Parts: sequence; C-alpha cells; structure tokens
Amino acid sequence: MPSDETNPQPSAPTLTQEEAQALFQSLRRKEGNWVAWGQACQILQKAKYSPQQIFEETGFEAVQQNQVIVAAQVYESLVSGEAAPEIIERFNPTGSDILYEFRILSQPQRVAAATIFVEKKIDSEGAREMAKALKEFSRITHPPEAFASHPSDAIAYYYWKLARQQDDLQLRSRLIAQALRFAHSPESRQQVEKLLTDFTVTRSRLAPRLPFYRIESAEEQPRIIPVAGKLPLNADELKAVPFTDSEGRFQMVKFSGTGAWVALPSWQVVLKAEDPVMVLAEPDHLPSEATTGMEEVMIMIDRSQRNWDDESYFVFDQAGQLQISWFETEPEQALLGKVVLVLRPKRVLDEDYNKELWQIDE
Repeated sequence: MPSDETNPQPSAPTLTQEEAQALFQSLRRKEGNWVAWGQACQILQKAKYSPQQIFEETGFEAVQQNQVIVAAQVYESLVSGEAAPEIIERFNPTGSDILYEFRILSQPQRVAAATIFVEKKIDSEGAREMAKALKEFSRITHPPEAFASHPSDAIAYYYWKLARQQDDLQLRSRLIAQALRFAHSPESRQQVEKLLTDFTVTRSRLAPRLPFYRIESAEEQPRIIPVAGKLPLNADELKAVPFTDSEGRFQMVKFSGTGAWVALPSWQVVLKAEDPVMVLAEPDHLPSEATTGMEEVMIMIDRSQRNWDDESYFVFDQAGQLQISWFETEPEQALLGKVVLVLRPKRVLDEDYNKELWQIDE
C-alpha cells in the first residue's frame, strides 16, 4: 500500500457495491484527471479491493495505481500548503510522474520543489534529482551558509558538491552549469563560480553498505504460532487464543493497537541484538546512496547501540520524524539506535507453491 509521509491515513471507508462499481466505471472511462484517478484507487484499496482486482476491473496496473495514489497525496499537500495557483494548475492535466518523485519530501519542501520545477522548466529526470538534493540537504546538521538561504540554493549545493568530486573536466563543467542554473542567492552563485578557476578535486568518503539480508529458502520463511499455555488447560483457555493471520511479504502478525509481530530466522546478527525493534520502510526512507530497487524492506534497529561509529547507519530524531543516516563524523544530535539489519522479502513467484503437500521433504 502506498504511504504519505506527512498526511495521516483515514480509516478504511465502507463502500457499497454500487459505490464501488461507480468508481470502477469512472476509472475504466478515465473520467476526470489523474488526481481523481488516484483518489478513486485509494478509496478502493482502503475498502479492501486489491490492486489486482482494481486492475482487472479498470485496466490500471498496480504500479500505475501506486503512482497516481501517492502523487495525488502530494498534489493535495501542495493545495493545503498554499502553493501558487499557477503551480497547482501546471499539475492538473499531467504530472503524476513528477509529483511522485516529491513524495520523499516534507510539505514545505514539496511546495518549494514544485515551484522550482515549474519556474525553471525542469524535466522528469531532473525532478528526481531535485527531490534527492532537497532531502539530502535537510539531513545536514550544519548546512553551509552560502547555500542555506533558499531551497533552490540547496539544489545548487547538490550539484556543486558533485562537481568538486569530479576530475573529468567535461562532466565537471556540466555539473557546474547545473549548479549555476539553480543558484539563487549571490553567495551561492559566487561559491559555484569559484569552481571555474579552482580545479581541486575533493573526494568524499563513500558511505558504508547497509546490512542487507534476504530470506532465500521456504524453510527459512518464519511462521508465528500462538501458544495457549501448558497442560492442564480448560476449553475456554484454548478458545481464548486469538487467531493469527499473517500478512504481507514479511508475514507480520498484528494485534490490537498499532503494533505487530514478525519472526526472523536465528541469524547471528538477530541473536546479538540486545534491544531490537523492527520498522517497515520503503526504499525512499533509506539513505539515497543505499536505495536498491523499489521493494519494501524491514529494518532492525538495536536501541542498545547508541554510540556512534563511522562504519554504521544510525536512527535519529529530525523534527519529530525518525531518520536513517550515516555520519562521517560524530553527530551532535542524540542517536536512538543502530541499524543492524535491513531485511528484503523472499522472492516468491507462487505463494501457494510451498503449501503443496508434495513439496514437503520426506
């Protein structure tokens, strides 16, 4: 299911059969604009219609549903963020692919990114780099003063930093040109222009790899089974055990409230964690240099490990939101825990395949 970082999601609506069919028909006919399509897809998904069901009824593929749903949420945040009417109007007929790239940004950043995109006539590939630049700049504890006065300067800083790392003069020149395109303040422009005469190459240290794991075999795929207690037990105690229905690619088992359980194989990294907590995450929530593909992951955070080291990623609080980052030097902000495992789901072509009796080893 798609998620929006800034907008809490309402509880699942109750749709009558007639209302659902009306939405299906509207999507089949492509009535309204893409924002209306995203809102309709979201309503249907929240009413427990699967992306596959929606595809069969409307022709909207699952990936397209996700794009228009998330982009519509971003569009709504532009409206509520009081973006200029001409900015909002630009994304009315088309633009779901652009606004989808801005999903990783906060609401003020989305408004700024959309404004810069329209004013500077950026293409869709540039929109992705803009979002990455703004996100990375927001994670800097002490941003350089020359680039801190305007969101466009933050994007200029991204290209300025890349240019400084390049010894290929042709590529360096292209990056400098991009930085000058976005430089807004005189200070940021002067800082970029220095690279035209200073050819010093400043190498940045590469961030370490995130500790990725993947469950590979069916035997490793965990299953959580409730325990009723120890005999002797009465019938009511047996009946009181809740039904456990695992869901999702990580086989989570939810309980009342906001929490859930997930079982992991007894890998050494799992056993060594003293105070582990798991969180679900989309690739957008990971540091951009570590993003690989578009699959949901689970992150294990060991809250007992709060001492910084330069070979690990840590979780910290930024404006009330959990953020994951690597720090080349010891950070000033308090660390909440260390990322010890990033779990990819098992690749399953046919989920019912492993349930067939003839697949069980004798």
